Amino acid sequence: MDELDFDHELTRAALPQAVLAVLSHGESHGYAIAEVLRRHGFSRIKGGTLYPLLKRLEDNGFVMHVWQHDQAGPGRKEFTLTERGRDELARSSEAWQRMSQSLTEILTTRQEQS
Repeated sequence: MDELDFDHELTRAALPQAVLAVLSHGESHGYAIAEVLRRHGFSRIKGGTLYPLLKRLEDNGFVMHVWQHDQAGPGRKEFTLTERGRDELARSSEAWQRMSQSLTEILTTRQEQS
């Protein structure tokens, strides 16, 4: 049986909320989002993970994009958090806090022996 990679599983679970959190500070393009995530411990994030996630977030109405065209280089998508995305970030942050509190309680509370 393969060993469970808890770091990978936690990253997968936290990534949508983390992307919404990055975008809560203002519009950004994919590479810049990935750089902010890397600086905050999401070291394994690749484009093949990030861009499909951004598409799903957009399909759910949490983010939107506009094309920014630059004369010096190719255009790029600039992503922005929508009002619905702000609501989802608040909801998911509260859910994450509850889960974190529950896990902390499980880890620190001595269970009664049966």
